[in-house]
Order: sequence, then C-alpha cells, then structure tokens
Amino acid sequence: MDIKIVNTVEALLFGAGRPLRLSEIRGLLESDGLIAELSDIKKCINELEQRFNSSSLEITEVASGFRLQIKQTYSAPITHLWNERTPRISKALMETISIISYKQPVTRGDIEDIRGVSVSTQSIRSLLERNWIKVTGFKDAPGRPALYSTTKEFLDDLNLKSISEL
Repeated sequence: MDIKIVNTVEALLFGAGRPLRLSEIRGLLESDGLIAELSDIKKCINELEQRFNSSSLEITEVASGFRLQIKQTYSAPITHLWNERTPRISKALMETISIISYKQPVTRGDIEDIRGVSVSTQSIRSLLERNWIKVTGFKDAPGRPALYSTTKEFLDDLNLKSISEL
C-alpha cells in the first residue's frame, strides 16, 4: 500500500473531527490528486488499525463512517482537560430514548402507552437538541402526531454501527 495514501487517510481521519465514509475519503484523496479505490482505502484503514494496536488511538467504525478516537482505557485522564459537565441523562429520558430506539418510528402517545406516564415536552426537546432523535413523518391519525426515530448521531455517540447492536 502506498504510504502517502495511508498517511493521508490517517490525516483525514485525525483532522475531520467527525466520522468519514469511505466514499468521502476517496473524494478528499482525489481532490489532492491521489487516486484510490474504496477497497484500497479500506486496506489503508486496516493498516492504520494495525499501526495503532500498541497506541492510545484506534479507528472505530460507527453509523456515519470511520473515525479516529482515543481508546477507552486512556480516556479517563483526558476528562480533566475539559471543565464542561455533560448533562446527566435522567431515568425518564433514558426510558424515552430506549423506547424510541427499539420501537421506532413512534409517536409521543406510543411512548406514553409503553411507559404508563406522560412524556414531558422537555424530554422530547432535550433529545431533539442533542440530535439523538428526529421527526421522520406524521402518523395518519387524528391530530397527525409526529413520528420519532433515532439519528446517526445517536448511534455515533454510543459507538454503534447500527441500531441492531443495541
């Protein structure tokens, strides 16, 4: 494998700050004058995975593509670099996202039927703001309630390739 292509793929994954699809990587390589097939790019990623075996970094495939990230065993010291506190996920919010994940697409009424209690507007708003759920349509019923489904960002945040991995 051409070392320039391998190193360029590594630089793209490092600099992107988000997951990249193989086709995106190919387009970025082509814009730099490097020609590579999707299979060659996958080989580059495999070579990088081998390179990172004894490193604190790893390449992970998630729903949106491939990303370069820090291995879980080395993540604890890094948390001290940021003073931000991640908002806690309440039990109600966890139940709501779980129901949406497993039963999608669902309406707010469906969620309330399963949970047995009403779903607060704040819970739905919080999940929409986190970009964990999206409105995928409207149910053909009185009032035309919104149908909610999970997003790729939800899967990316949980380090999952697909919803079936839940």
